[in-house]
Amino acid sequence: MGLVSLFSDMTYEGARSLVGPYLGLLGASAFVVGLVAGLGEFIGYGLRLLTGFVADKTRNYWLLTFLGYGLNLFAVPLLALTGRWELAAILIVTERMGKAIRKPARDAMVSYAARQIGTGYGFALEEFLDQIGAMLGPLFLALIVFLNKGLSTVDSYRRGFAFLLIPALIAMVILTMSRFRFPEPRNFEIKEMLAGGKFDRRFWLYLAGISFLAAGFADFPLLGFHFQKNLIFTGSTIPLLYTLAMGIDAVAALIFGKLFDRIGLKALMISTVVSSFFAPLVFLSSSIPWIIAGIILWGTGMGALESILKAVVANMIPAEKRATAYGIFNSIFGLAWFGGSALMGFLYERKIMIMVSFSVSAQIAAAIFFYSVYRFSRRSDSEPSSS
Repeated sequence: MGLVSLFSDMTYEGARSLVGPYLGLLGASAFVVGLVAGLGEFIGYGLRLLTGFVADKTRNYWLLTFLGYGLNLFAVPLLALTGRWELAAILIVTERMGKAIRKPARDAMVSYAARQIGTGYGFALEEFLDQIGAMLGPLFLALIVFLNKGLSTVDSYRRGFAFLLIPALIAMVILTMSRFRFPEPRNFEIKEMLAGGKFDRRFWLYLAGISFLAAGFADFPLLGFHFQKNLIFTGSTIPLLYTLAMGIDAVAALIFGKLFDRIGLKALMISTVVSSFFAPLVFLSSSIPWIIAGIILWGTGMGALESILKAVVANMIPAEKRATAYGIFNSIFGLAWFGGSALMGFLYERKIMIMVSFSVSAQIAAAIFFYSVYRFSRRSDSEPSSS
């Protein structure tokens, strides 16, 4: 599954590095770019509430995974055929829908296997492979754009999207091989972890925290739009910046995943506070080194988002309810991401300083909620010993 992640991320993360500028070239405004990015995430995350429940009820994890990857991957090369931002927006949202169909089932399968090596490190290792693909995708796309510099910018982007069909096909082949080799993923789970349990107060406090985190974490399309609008970087350089961010993401995921297995939620609090400073560096600075520093912090935050957040859920929720929990988790996260992305796009067009203030404040609020979960967990763990 790690190799599937590598090639699938190469496909859609490669495209993601340019969809913001591409929408702008097709005539979309900053608000539309933020709205499309947020809507895609909202639908993509919101639908997981249903697909997670279906995965737990049917236990047909592989079917949902295949259906999701089909939509998720093949919507990307179809961007090469678009001439209007409305059509491109539909495909961007479709790609996110595909991810919604397969993600809860896939996360549940990963969580079963991760128990054998440590939940934090297991998800971090998966995220590391994700980000290898997420680094290769923008590099591949930047190369295609560079080799087609004789074309107009928009046509060179289209050529790049078309070439992303190659890793999409490779991912589907590897996924098929994985299905036949590991037909029953629940067999990886340690047997005593299969017993009941419920969604307790910690889970709901945690959802409040991830809501603030998602709302205040600007998506890369808005960063790319900002770079292109202000002529900070060229069109062929923006994918390289995304590659840098994904490289930092991969390393940060391993570091914070391992740290999570040692110190628990304190690792998430640290990563949230550290990454909260990316927005002022990226959006308020005119200095290239400071902007690069902001991108590094953005990548650090993404690494924690993609590894620790899911590991926390795996540690809180029993196996038979885990896909449902991931569905709830992702739905709340997506709603907050949608609202935050749209709001930040709106604030960007009004006053960038207000947008930056919102971003930093929301992430600090998230860290406070994570601290509350940490305190609640410590009290709960101490109760048996005191009785």
